[in-house]
Amino acid sequence: MKKILIIDDEEKLRNLLSRIMKLEGFAVTEAGTLKAGTKLLDKESFDIVLCDVKLPDGNGVDFVKEIKPKYPSVEIILLTAYGNIPDGVQAMRNGAFDYITKGDDNDKIIPLLNRAMEKVQLQKRVQQLEQQVGKRYTFNNILGESDSIKEAVSNAKKVALTNTPVLLLGETGTGKEVFAQAIHQASNRKNENFVALNCSTFSKEILESELFGHRQGAFTGAVKDQKGLIEEANGGTLFLDEIGEMPLELQAKLLRVLETNEYIKLGDTKPVRSDFRLIAATNKDLQKESEGNRFRPDLYYRLNVFQVKLPALRERSKDIKALAACFVQEYAAKTGKPPLKMDAGFLQKLEQYKWPGNIRELKNIIERSVILSDGEILTASLLPFEMQLENNLPGDTLSAFSMASMEKLQILKVLNYTKGNKAEAARLLEIGITTLYRKLEEYNIS
Repeated sequence: MKKILIIDDEEKLRNLLSRIMKLEGFAVTEAGTLKAGTKLLDKESFDIVLCDVKLPDGNGVDFVKEIKPKYPSVEIILLTAYGNIPDGVQAMRNGAFDYITKGDDNDKIIPLLNRAMEKVQLQKRVQQLEQQVGKRYTFNNILGESDSIKEAVSNAKKVALTNTPVLLLGETGTGKEVFAQAIHQASNRKNENFVALNCSTFSKEILESELFGHRQGAFTGAVKDQKGLIEEANGGTLFLDEIGEMPLELQAKLLRVLETNEYIKLGDTKPVRSDFRLIAATNKDLQKESEGNRFRPDLYYRLNVFQVKLPALRERSKDIKALAACFVQEYAAKTGKPPLKMDAGFLQKLEQYKWPGNIRELKNIIERSVILSDGEILTASLLPFEMQLENNLPGDTLSAFSMASMEKLQILKVLNYTKGNKAEAARLLEIGITTLYRKLEEYNIS
């Protein structure tokens, strides 16, 4: 329900406006003084306040200045019998949505209320999205019961409330950015920007511009001033992924920023200050890199104040079932499918796989399996061919060189190609469908 509070000492005008607004679907509450209106605002939530400028106990322009900081999501429209420009300007500066004259602008009130309501609804939607993002990137959403992941989460929680730089270590796909986001959301900087950059994505020149920003004309193609990510992260968190790939020259500039909170944009001469918290991540051994002169030792020691080691997925196989179940439901919802389940063969293959791509690879494989599924059960036949070739199922004693093994591998390959369509697979294998089913049972292919 769209809720409006009218504050005006003219009862007849209040009643008239109230009737008009109720016909337009608004829920209307009335007050005759600023004091009464303030009490109502303290008790109830309103979307819009329509307030007279001249009231027995105060001025509506001053009321906006007082109320807007307290209730920033409420839009305030001021009404006045005698409009004047200075009051209108001051009202807008104080945060009023608009300032209109009584009588002359009656035909404008409803369209104005609708525009104000659109802004209110947009603000509510933004707040909901911000809350969803905040919930999504909390430590509570990092799944796992293995000792290694519990230790990583515990250490990350301890450092989150400080401003200490954090170095996240782990293989590609272990969730380093998820940890960085969770640390940010648990910190006192959570209401400011979280800015992320992968240092392996850009050339040295582009990376320097992205980080530090530039002035117009600093280089060919610099047609306007541009903020760098260090400036965007002011007050918040800067996450530099794959920092081991950063060129040595930029490492020196980054070190200076960390030590002084100052930097100079490309093409500029004046230093700029930025107060940010740095979280860096790498899959390299930075100590060995520094010993080999591929990473600055001074920057390494500056970053290595607090390490958080993220375990590879193969080191926490007991967590695969919970992670997979979460991803299954996520992608089933995204693709409009009913809740899906994993059968024993599907789950067994997931737990036996070595996961070189870690959690990122697991997510991709689950998404693929959900898309390919026709029923409500995910089976091993939906998995990629290389996962189906794992020769370590209990009771599977076929030799890697036997004809039976070769036949089984060929059947799996063709089924993978046909996305599980057995009739098409039988046609391509040039065998009868009943023969195919017999061989599927013989080789324990689901």
